[in-house]
Amino acid sequence: MKGDRVEIVVDAGDTTRTYEVVASRAGRRVETAVRRGVVEVSEVTRSGTVVRTARFMANRVLALVEQPIPREDGSEQKGRTGRPLREDPET
Repeated sequence: MKGDRVEIVVDAGDTTRTYEVVASRAGRRVETAVRRGVVEVSEVTRSGTVVRTARFMANRVLALVEQPIPREDGSEQKGRTGRPLREDPET
């Protein structure tokens, strides 16, 4: 979702550095993965194509903060009819 972002705080020796990966367009999302001692944060399109990736050594990462875009309260309720899924609509 546009607006999703991940903040990465990395130990840079005598100081810390903060990096941010943001879903820049509508339909994109930010995914994180930890593999073989490497933290990968990627911006991904709807079809799964990786647009950009940030990689950090896992032993240097101090914090990884995922901040999803806040949703509106009524956005999840719009398509609901108020009855369970398997109930017969004629009864």
